[in-house]
Amino acid sequence: MSAKNEINRAVGWSIVLSVLMMVAGILAIIVPPAFGIAVTILLGWLLVFCGAAHLAYAWETRHSGGLWWGLLLGVIYIAAGSYIELHPMAGLASLTLVLAAYLLVESFLEFILAYQLRPLTGSGWLVLDGIVTLILAIMIGWTWPSSSLWVIGTLVGISMLFSGMTRLMISLTARRLAHDFQKELHEPEHAY
Repeated sequence: MSAKNEINRAVGWSIVLSVLMMVAGILAIIVPPAFGIAVTILLGWLLVFCGAAHLAYAWETRHSGGLWWGLLLGVIYIAAGSYIELHPMAGLASLTLVLAAYLLVESFLEFILAYQLRPLTGSGWLVLDGIVTLILAIMIGWTWPSSSLWVIGTLVGISMLFSGMTRLMISLTARRLAHDFQKELHEPEHAY
């Protein structure tokens, strides 16, 4: 397969992935509870698998000490993941509350950073970012637990939509650059 065909094939797959990410992002924004629960279930399974890995690691390194702590940590991971799997709505509500707390802390840190960088040009953007983040944290926390139904899914959807759009723009640029490069290779040089 020629280099041109390989580039076109890779860019083509990247464009397909971009469109799929954008469609998934739009669906997540339209139906945020379904995507919120999906993210929660995925997190639950990740915790279970991490717990199993901790158990295996603790057992394999049992002669170097820390066996009981490793086993305990693995059991805690598995218990938390299993609870989330059995009660995804409770897990979604917990994730939403953690997200609100995270955003609250992030907003205060942005205000502190903006204060420290205030003589620099552009530090006002940090203040604006801190205000928006603080408003979002208050909005999520104030409406919790009902906000659990839309927050995680909507934010995941927005992230997927923008990631897909970014990937699509990069892929189209790569395709155009590859086409221009191939065109330059095949055009004869003009003598002046």
